[in-house]
Amino acid sequence: MNELISQFAVKGAPAQYSRYGCGHINETYMVTCDSGFVYILQKINKSIFTKPEELMENIAATTAFLAERSDDPRASMHLVLTTDGKTFYKDAEGEYWRMYDFVPSTVCMQKAETPKDFYFSGLAFGRFQGQLADFPAQTLHEAIVDFHNTRVRFAQLHAAIEKNYENRAELCKVELEFALARECEAGAIVDKLANGELPLRVTHNDTKLNNVLFDYDTRTPLCVIDLDTIMPGSSLYDYGDSIRFGASTAAEDEKDLDKVWCDMELFRTYTEGFLEGCNGSLTDLEVEMLPMGAKMMTLECGIRFLADYLNGDTYFRTHYEGQNLDRARTQFKLVADMESKWEMMHTIVKESVK
Repeated sequence: MNELISQFAVKGAPAQYSRYGCGHINETYMVTCDSGFVYILQKINKSIFTKPEELMENIAATTAFLAERSDDPRASMHLVLTTDGKTFYKDAEGEYWRMYDFVPSTVCMQKAETPKDFYFSGLAFGRFQGQLADFPAQTLHEAIVDFHNTRVRFAQLHAAIEKNYENRAELCKVELEFALARECEAGAIVDKLANGELPLRVTHNDTKLNNVLFDYDTRTPLCVIDLDTIMPGSSLYDYGDSIRFGASTAAEDEKDLDKVWCDMELFRTYTEGFLEGCNGSLTDLEVEMLPMGAKMMTLECGIRFLADYLNGDTYFRTHYEGQNLDRARTQFKLVADMESKWEMMHTIVKESVK
C-alpha cells in the first residue's frame, strides 16, 4: 500500500492507513502522513464504472471549476495528482486509483435527523447547480448512457414484459397498468432537453443526504461529494430524485402502502433550500417543472424496479422474493399521491421562489 500511496504527490511519508466510510461501490482508505496531512485514497470499481478515465475527466473538470468559485477550500473536493501529474494511477493489475485531500472538521449524515437537515441537503445540491450553471455541460462524458432517459426506461419495461421471467407479469397486472397508463408522459423532460426548451446542466445523479459534507460544529453544508455519476442532464433529475426518496414517509420497500405518501412539508423544506442554493440560476421553465421532475424521477424509478422484477431481479440487489415488486409499488403510490397533490406542489414551488 505504501508503494501505491507513493505514486501520488502527498506531503510527507505515509504513516498509517485504514479502510474508511460505508460505501459499497469503491474501495476507500484514509491515509495519514507523518506530516499530519490526511488523504482519501479510492480504488474505482471498474465493474460499475467501465470508463474510469472518462469518469476522472468529468471529476477533474468540475472540481476545478467549483474550486475557482469559492474562497473556502472545503467547498469542493480537491484531487491529489500523481507524481507525473495525472488525476489517477493505473496499477500493474489494471486497477484505477485516485486520491482526494481529506476535508477536515466535517461530518457526513446517513439520514436527516430534523427537517432542517433536509433543507440543508436541498441547499447543498442547489448550490451545486448554481455554481456549475456556467459550466459547459456538453463537454462532460455520459457516465451511464440513458440513465434518466425515461423513454428508454419504458422501452426496457416493454422488453421485460416480453421476457416475463417465470410468468411474473401475472403477479403485477395492476402495477403494469399503472405504469403503462403514464407512458404518454415519458418525454416530459427528455424531449424538452432535446429541443433546447430545457438547458443542459451538470447533474450529480446521486443526491442523497450522505453525499453532502457538513461542517462539524455548525452542521451547515460545505460541499457535495461522491462525484462518480456526474454527467450532462437536467436539473430536474437531481431535484426530482431528492424528493422521491427524501420526502417519502416510508422505506423504499414498505409493504403497507397506507404508510406511503409524499410529505408536503418535506417537499416545501427541500424546495426552499434547493431554490435558495440555485440562486436564480434556473430558468422559469425549470422552476415551473420542478413538480414534474419529482413525479418523473419517481415514476422512472418505479418502472426500473418493475422491469427488474419481470427480468428475474438481475440488476437491483434483493433480500427477499418480490422485493423489487414492493419497491415498484411504493414508487407508484408516491406518484399517485403526487398527482392528487399536483396543484399544492405547484403552489409550494411558487411560494418558495424568493
